[in-house]
Amino acid sequence: MTQDELKQLVARAAVDYVKDGEVLGVGTGSTVDFFIDALKESGKQPSACVSSSVRSTKKLEALGFKVVDLNEVESIGVYVDGADEIDGGFSMIKGGGGALTREKIVASVAEKFVCICDGSKKVEVLGKFPLPVEVIPMAVQSVARKLRAFGGEPVERDFTTDNGCRILDVKGLAITAPHALEAQINAIPGVVTVGLFAARGADVLLLGTSEGVKCFEKEPKE
Repeated sequence: MTQDELKQLVARAAVDYVKDGEVLGVGTGSTVDFFIDALKESGKQPSACVSSSVRSTKKLEALGFKVVDLNEVESIGVYVDGADEIDGGFSMIKGGGGALTREKIVASVAEKFVCICDGSKKVEVLGKFPLPVEVIPMAVQSVARKLRAFGGEPVERDFTTDNGCRILDVKGLAITAPHALEAQINAIPGVVTVGLFAARGADVLLLGTSEGVKCFEKEPKE
């Protein structure tokens, strides 16, 4: 199966988690695009959608879904989004599409985070995919110096986020302690947020493989 076919498989599987009449959180990226198409085909009717990017908002509205600002809702039942990498502890690297800050905000409000991706995104240790860090423009160089102190190689992306900020993609990291590194990078002055989703990782992983969709659920904390 092609990578797109695997993405379509998990996108359709994620629709099962959507409940009619409930606010739905929608992420960003190619796999999420397939999810939005599958949601339309399913006939399910969330009361409204909260989107993490201009790109997803435009697609949702074009297909007839109501999109509202996060400030207008008190809770989100399910948030569906992809990942650039995800490890066995359900920590993720996200931000390849540049929407990491809004994705992290929406995910923080959701009761359940359903991560959808193809099998290539499942890894033992995060970091082969460059770690995105969204930065206030005036702080690009000062933040880059701090990131080099962590052992990374930051490269400024030729891209401006929906928030008017810049992104540093950090190469060369082997992220064995994602919770700690997320907190450390977020504490650097000028960082809007880092694309490590460990403090609020996924609850469910739907993984597209040649054998079909594999579902993994995070064990609840005792």
